[in-house]
Amino acid sequence: MRYSRERGVTLIDTLVGSALMLVVFLGIAAAFELSVEVVSNNKARAGAIALANERMEYLKSLTYPQIGVEGGIPAGNVPQLESVALNGVSYTRRIFVAYTDDPKDGLGAADTNGIIADFKTIRVEVSWVSRQGERSVALIGRVSPTGVETAVPGGVLTIIVVDANNIPFQNAQVQIVNASTSPIINITTYTGEDGTISFIGAPAASNYQIVVSKTGYSTAQTYPVTTQNPNPTPRHLTVVNNQTTSASFAIDLLASKNILTYKQIVPVSWTDPFTSDSLIATSSDIAISGGEVTLTGPNPYVASGFLESVAISSSILAGWNALVWTDTTPAQTDIRYRVYDATGGSAALIPDAALPGNAAGFSTSPVDLSGLSTSTYRALAVRAELSTADTAVTPSLQQLEVSYDFGPEPLPNFTFTMRGNKTIGNSPTVYKYDSYLTSNSSSEVTLGGIEWDTYTIGVTSTSTYEIAEACGPQPETLQPGGTQTSSIYVLPATSHSLLVDVRDSAGALVSGASVRLTRTGYDETEMTSFCGQSFFSGLTSTAYSIEVTKAGYQPNTTSGLTVSGDTKLSVVLQSL
Repeated sequence: MRYSRERGVTLIDTLVGSALMLVVFLGIAAAFELSVEVVSNNKARAGAIALANERMEYLKSLTYPQIGVEGGIPAGNVPQLESVALNGVSYTRRIFVAYTDDPKDGLGAADTNGIIADFKTIRVEVSWVSRQGERSVALIGRVSPTGVETAVPGGVLTIIVVDANNIPFQNAQVQIVNASTSPIINITTYTGEDGTISFIGAPAASNYQIVVSKTGYSTAQTYPVTTQNPNPTPRHLTVVNNQTTSASFAIDLLASKNILTYKQIVPVSWTDPFTSDSLIATSSDIAISGGEVTLTGPNPYVASGFLESVAISSSILAGWNALVWTDTTPAQTDIRYRVYDATGGSAALIPDAALPGNAAGFSTSPVDLSGLSTSTYRALAVRAELSTADTAVTPSLQQLEVSYDFGPEPLPNFTFTMRGNKTIGNSPTVYKYDSYLTSNSSSEVTLGGIEWDTYTIGVTSTSTYEIAEACGPQPETLQPGGTQTSSIYVLPATSHSLLVDVRDSAGALVSGASVRLTRTGYDETEMTSFCGQSFFSGLTSTAYSIEVTKAGYQPNTTSGLTVSGDTKLSVVLQSL
């Protein structure tokens, strides 16, 4: 008997073979695409070199005095910037011409013959856009005067560009405009590796307007004299014959800032004065009359009864504070109070682990509820159990109160001010950034593309609010390229207030510190928030004493603190 050993082609074999073929074809396609790209770029590069050579040779063919660019220093008839199409490729050609000081005979004041305009430097750059982005080629040449070099009229204009850390900024765009010269100067050029651009032979004139910029970076510039800014700084530059005018400008990455506006967290109380049973969810064997709850009776009163409040909650709950009551318990009577979790609708007794003593019930007011988690216990109910051992008398309950913190409540359409520290004028002071901002319907303002600076947020002069807390405390420093979120909490304005922020020796904000503010007839204590701040409003314009304490730190006491208007104080606590 014979057995066949022939083997068929399986689906796995087919898939593997197809995958291998796909890999091979993808490789071939990628290689083909790369070769096409290389050929295209080489073709475009050859065209760019041809265009650069053509312009370079043209400039060199001119007489020495004619070599220059339109609006340049030196001036000429060649455009600084032009668009050129060649072989189906669109190019941008930039030409830069400047006098150059030759180091061979000394630089600047050390020049042996006193002439610093030794020759002209020509730079021709041609750029185009490929699939990999912008590409460019550049040719640099020099042209010396025929015969003996001669001095050129004018002065030297030097622009220095640095970043926020005072490091030279390469490839920053520098625009120089002066409409008072003849011909008009209008130069756009770029800084080199040393962050500097210098023009020898700049015509003596005032009103040189300088603008330094780069895409994605801040802008620095000179400013004109105006009615609003009579003493600008820096003002437009002036070039004087045979002198050097130098100006430094700082630019860096743009940043962003997000500002959220809220009404400050405020204490709120839920209160049942027992004028009716509208705030009672369930009860048994009790009577309500004349703002008082008693056992059902009299003659005799029942031995026990209870009431349970409706669920107590808030749409914006920041924290639970206290349970407070007013009652009367004659001899042989008692009222016990227990707190229930009403989050799920049905009340469940809060365990002692969360509220110590709750199982046995409380008989001494107030009861501290601040340890209850607002995320776990979003709603509370209070149960009061009345009892008597003498049916001739009854305990009575006059008022039940639960206090909690409400907020922060979003505050849309709130107008405020934001000002940076940088100035562009003095006498009077003119700030570079000084704006009125209004939060949107979502209670926020988003600022993109703003300059690094130290910014202060405040209320407008006509605002009915005052800042009760700012997270982080104002002012705040925004770093280059940074992203910052600030939350502002406001309260109705009073004539005099004090905002205190508390920090440790490292500058970190300290939460949970006790801040006690006193004067004759006034003694108030506030705890610093999670933002390390406490706020006191409704003060008088007088001197106060302030004491800040927290476990693990040395107390900090300040006397004679004058509060006037919106006053701010920063306190530093030293560790023990």
